[in-house]
Amino acid sequence: MEARRIGVDVGGTFTDVALSLDGEIVTAKVPSTADQSEGVIAGIETACAEAGVDPERVDEFSHAMTVSVNALLEENGARTALVTTEGFRDVLEIGRQERPSLYDLDAEKPTPLVPRRRRFEVSERATTEGV
Repeated sequence: MEARRIGVDVGGTFTDVALSLDGEIVTAKVPSTADQSEGVIAGIETACAEAGVDPERVDEFSHAMTVSVNALLEENGARTALVTTEGFRDVLEIGRQERPSLYDLDAEKPTPLVPRRRRFEVSERATTEGV
């Protein structure tokens, strides 16, 4: 029995699909849709039709979203807020010790995904069980 694997990448403009049939690759490119599931389904149906494979017989499915990476790179994602534990409001600026130039005092920090004015602290306590 042949292995049928599908990989889908949802981008801002197009949704790309690659269908692997025991090493043979069939690709499809369809327009991305506002409801991303519609574009994904259309891409899968297009690739499967071209390969003569029933979509319900696909063994593996992988999904990626270039659209989310683009939103990060272009800084044009959804307006976002962060609700965090009291005392952790500034953790996005503070960051970690893991950086390429640990001792570079002039290193530029990236712009936080959530501006400080949209970060809110909540007083909370947790037990040893995490509740």
